[in-house]
Amino acid sequence: MTYSSLLNTLLEKKIITTELATKIDFEEKNKLFSIHWELRTLLYLGITCLTTGLGMLIYKNIDTIGHNIIIGLIAILCAVCFYYAIKHIKPFTWDEVLNSESLVDFTLLGACILFLILEGYIQYQYNLFGNRYGVAALIPAIVFFFCAYRFDHRGVLSMAITALTSWIGVSVAPASLWKNNNFNTLNLTLTALLLGCFLIIIGWLSEKNSKKAHFGFTYLLMGGNMAFVAALVGLFNFDYKIIYFMLVIVLSYLSIIYAQQKQSYLFLLMGVIFGYSAITYGFFKVTPDNLDFFLYQLYFLASAGGTIYFLINIKKIIKPKGV
Repeated sequence: MTYSSLLNTLLEKKIITTELATKIDFEEKNKLFSIHWELRTLLYLGITCLTTGLGMLIYKNIDTIGHNIIIGLIAILCAVCFYYAIKHIKPFTWDEVLNSESLVDFTLLGACILFLILEGYIQYQYNLFGNRYGVAALIPAIVFFFCAYRFDHRGVLSMAITALTSWIGVSVAPASLWKNNNFNTLNLTLTALLLGCFLIIIGWLSEKNSKKAHFGFTYLLMGGNMAFVAALVGLFNFDYKIIYFMLVIVLSYLSIIYAQQKQSYLFLLMGVIFGYSAITYGFFKVTPDNLDFFLYQLYFLASAGGTIYFLINIKKIIKPKGV
């Protein structure tokens, strides 16, 4: 039923008066329309275009401009962005900072991106850190974690977690593995698994203790995906497959329970998809190679039926208990 027909029905049944219907119609036709997310999207695109354009300008005019001038310009722009963010900083609190200025959020994000560009440029051109790549990855992690908590910025928190992951990865894996793009090692897999579980615990503690509880989603999302992928890599490539299989199943169960509590479709999909991947791999691993092809078809038909059931009843699955 459309808005106009509903209003007419209410008038015909004398549920509302003509005067009230006129006021409702006026408010409906003249109500304000929020462009909050459109503006935020444009600001994100603006920051992306600015940093991309800066990179292209440097690449095409490096011989004309000179390295020192470029580094100086990036450093000045980065300092200006940090200065603006610090000037408009809110008092620190463990709760979510409400009514913060959007421009400060984007300025801080731009400052962190420029800081990363500046450090990478200096390392590439002057080899400031030498072969100590771990130090080069650790510095942004420390800066970004401090900025994320001090300015209450989830975007910078994501950058901090990424930098932390890079630092741990560089520290664990020899440089030769990174040069040869060989990441399929047991040490790296176990490290990613432990780091993912650590981030999950941090996210859970953040929500439980109400210490930047709104950061919990970022920790749980990034840590959960990291732990899931690492467990699947271990399941596909290494021994003790039953352990990795059980880890995926436990993570899937916890993800689904969390999705039910928070009514989150994302964590529900994570638990189902990663869990289904592990179960499918386990099914084909334990079945004999000469098994009738019909049974394989039957498995996929049953999986398709389960997927359809899941999509139809997804709202019932995440409904909180007692509702």
